[in-house]
Amino acid sequence: MAKAPARSRSARRAALVAAALGSSWLAVFGASAHHSVAGQFDSSKRTQLQGTISEVDWINPHIYIHLAAKDEGGNVTPWRLESLPTAMLRKAGLTKEMIISDGMPVTVDAYPARDGTKNVAWVLKLTYADGHYYQLAGE
Repeated sequence: MAKAPARSRSARRAALVAAALGSSWLAVFGASAHHSVAGQFDSSKRTQLQGTISEVDWINPHIYIHLAAKDEGGNVTPWRLESLPTAMLRKAGLTKEMIISDGMPVTVDAYPARDGTKNVAWVLKLTYADGHYYQLAGE
């Protein structure tokens, strides 16, 4: 087999270096764009919600659980609850269907949004009416 000309090898090397630098740039700036739980949610203000899960967005970077929660007056308020990435829940054996749990009433332990955004929280634990629960984050 004939050797590639020197120009082709150096062009390939330059392309590899450019790809490596591009990947590094994306990793650095992509990581800085991603938020931390502590930066977005207030762990000093734990809240508990009750209602039913109406929808689960099984997407990256985090799963979003939509809860129809009842307040003290019996009014239903929609909440958007953020959780872990899909890969982590899948690795733990959970599925979207398991979280929805056929519309069974659920109690949610969560951290509210740090900036005061209403009806947004980070899920810690989901406890269903039949007693089974999913611990989704540490406390």
